Amino acid sequence: MGNRQSHGSPPEWDSIQWAERELREAQERQKAAEEAARRAEQAAERATREAEEQRQKGRDAKLAAERAAQAALEAVERIREQKEEAEKRAREEAEARAREEAEARAREEAETRAREAAEARAREEAEARAREAAEARAREEAEARAREEAEARARKEAEVRAREEAETRAREQQAHAERILQERQKQEEQARRQRAIEEETRRTRKAKEEAERKAREAAELARKVQAEREELERQLKKGIQPVVIPTLEEIRLAKAKVQYDDTMFHFAVAGIAGSGKSSLINALCGMNNSDPNAAPTGVNETTMEISRYVDTAHPEQFAWYDVPGSGTLGSPDWQYFNSQGLYVFDCVLVLVNDRFTMTDQAILRNCHHFQIPTFIVRSKSDQHILNLMMDMGYDPDMEDTDSREQFSNIARERYISGTRQSVKDNLSTANLPDQRVYIVSKRALFLAAKNKQPMGMIDEIELLTNLYSVAYRSGRFA
Repeated sequence: MGNRQSHGSPPEWDSIQWAERELREAQERQKAAEEAARRAEQAAERATREAEEQRQKGRDAKLAAERAAQAALEAVERIREQKEEAEKRAREEAEARAREEAEARAREEAETRAREAAEARAREEAEARAREAAEARAREEAEARAREEAEARARKEAEVRAREEAETRAREQQAHAERILQERQKQEEQARRQRAIEEETRRTRKAKEEAERKAREAAELARKVQAEREELERQLKKGIQPVVIPTLEEIRLAKAKVQYDDTMFHFAVAGIAGSGKSSLINALCGMNNSDPNAAPTGVNETTMEISRYVDTAHPEQFAWYDVPGSGTLGSPDWQYFNSQGLYVFDCVLVLVNDRFTMTDQAILRNCHHFQIPTFIVRSKSDQHILNLMMDMGYDPDMEDTDSREQFSNIARERYISGTRQSVKDNLSTANLPDQRVYIVSKRALFLAAKNKQPMGMIDEIELLTNLYSVAYRSGRFA
């Protein structure tokens, strides 16, 4: 009987030792998992950018711990099953063994209950540690999220502070710039006042000289009146349109009408209705037709009275005048010059088309008589060249750049040579002195007035250069 007891105990004892060994290994794996979680926390503190990876490792460690706990539970379950099987065998053997084995079985049962209690405590402790590890990881994740939110708030607050500081610096810089500007304006105002005093002194001296000159001219004019009247009578008898000499009062009224300023140079732009006078003045003054201060333009004649425009680039030197086109007023062609008071202007630009009108001839003849510089101008050259291209068979929808350039070059040469010859012939027919015609387009002239180099220029820069040369040669500016 004793031999049967020693023969049946070892399997049960080995199972217990195996279970305890499995439990120790599970505890060691649990400790390893806890160590891995601790290392993950340290790595998270060292590098925020690696936080997600470490959290993943923590989750993997948790999963490993859960798996270890599950394996331990399964091992315990296997032990319990083995124990039950052992008990079953023990009970079967106990029925065959004698009464003396009862004490041994009682001890064995007590040991089994003690082991089961130990196993239950180990299981509860493992589960508690697993819960604590999960709670610790949850806390760590919450702390990580809190840190991230705190960092985001800190970044946002830093951005707000940086923006506020930038705005403050911008306001301070603006205030500083305004103070500098005010100081500069004060200096400029003082300089302007000084220039005004000097200018007033110069004007007074010049006015005196001008008055003396006008007095001499008036005396000379009075001496010539009789001879000119006699000449006028002879011309009328021959059918020649007369050059009417305005009186001093008419000159004074004409100058007052156009706000004539002895310190400035006055350009008049005249010609038939619809010849593009307003657009030409806008281009000469460096303005687009859409600018608020630009001369009004349109298909029909928009100018019914002389309009004054100040050159934006030379506001204290040049004034431009848009003269109503002939054909819109009730005066004859030969009276147009005097009725518009063109004799008071310092320079006259005559816009012409294919043929000179009687008004064009009268303006040029009277300007020649009064020794007023004149410029013959043919505007809208870009449109005229395009019309010639169309007449030559050019298709605007054509995408061939070389073909377009070829058409453009031929039409351009024809237009320029034809215009120059036409003006030469018209001057000869009208018995007027030969002079140059300036061929321009509104856009090219506008860009040239802005000191730019436009494409397709013809006479735009030369026109501006010669106009300014006439003005400066007049001695009007100190």
